[in-house]
Formats: sequence, C-alpha cells, structure tokens
Amino acid sequence: MQDRRTQLADAALAVVSAKGLKGLTHRAVDAQAGVAVGTTSNYFRNRAALVSAAVDRVEELDRLLLQQGRADFPTSVASLADQIAGAVMRLATENADLTRARFVFALDQPEMVAAGHERLVSALAQLLEAMAIPDARARAEAVSDYSDGQALHLLTARKGRIMDRATVTRNIQRLLEG
Repeated sequence: MQDRRTQLADAALAVVSAKGLKGLTHRAVDAQAGVAVGTTSNYFRNRAALVSAAVDRVEELDRLLLQQGRADFPTSVASLADQIAGAVMRLATENADLTRARFVFALDQPEMVAAGHERLVSALAQLLEAMAIPDARARAEAVSDYSDGQALHLLTARKGRIMDRATVTRNIQRLLEG
C-alpha cells in the first residue's frame, strides 16, 4: 500500500495529465485522491512543494518503468534496445498519463526536470560504458532524445496509430551501434 505522500503525488500527476499545471491545486489533488479537503495542503504546504513532489514522483516512476522487463544486465545491444523500446511503448500506452504529466512539467518547469533527466541519461551512459559501447554519453543522449520524441509523437501526431515495437527496437539499436 502506498504512503499518503505517494498517493497525493500520484493524484497530482493525474491532475496535471488531465488539466495541465493550471489545474494543479491542493483542492484538485484532494478530489483526485478522494481525501478530505485540506489533506494535500497538510502534506505539501504550498504549490511549489506540491509541484516538486509530483516531479520527483515522475522521475521515480520513469525509473521503475525502465526497470520493467529488465531481468538482468543486458547481454547485447539488441537486448538493451529491446528493453528500452519496451519502456518507450509503455510510456505511450499504459503509462500515457505519466508521460503527458512529464511533458507538461518539462515544458513549463524545465529547471525542475533537468536534474532527473540528467540522472537517467547518466545511468544509461554508465550502462553503455559497462557494455563497452563507444561514445557512451553521446549515444545515451541520442537514445533519450529519440525515446522522448517517439513517446511524444505516439501521444500526439501519431495518436491512435499502432507503432511496431520491432521498429522502435531497430531504431534504438541503430543509435546504440552508431
């Protein structure tokens, strides 16, 4: 079971996904979470604290999403590309609300998401280095950029169109192999 802070942060993400940052109020989070009016403000005293908690939760959920389907250290570029492709596809399907909220924060509060983005890219670069992939940092950035762009397009310009996971995997593999 989630603790109350996590429950409220998840409710804040749902509000942001549905209504944007302008819709993010303590009262809206209370309603989304199904808790008594004033509960959110007891945990997060001001809007900045609420936004910060929601941004932290996005990063945590992104990290968990990337770990899904990853049983062990990838043994090849192809297996890593497939794992990342799976995460990208989940970002655009069953985790679309999370992705929409992440993009809202990235566009409106870029300074708040920059550190989390850097941690994710650095972790991928370290993984690529451990796999002896050359230009690890540049490749990690390219994969991150492609993945974000792909998720954005699947939620907007290509909404409702089926994207083949094998195609996404091949594209990521090309970026990893150079």
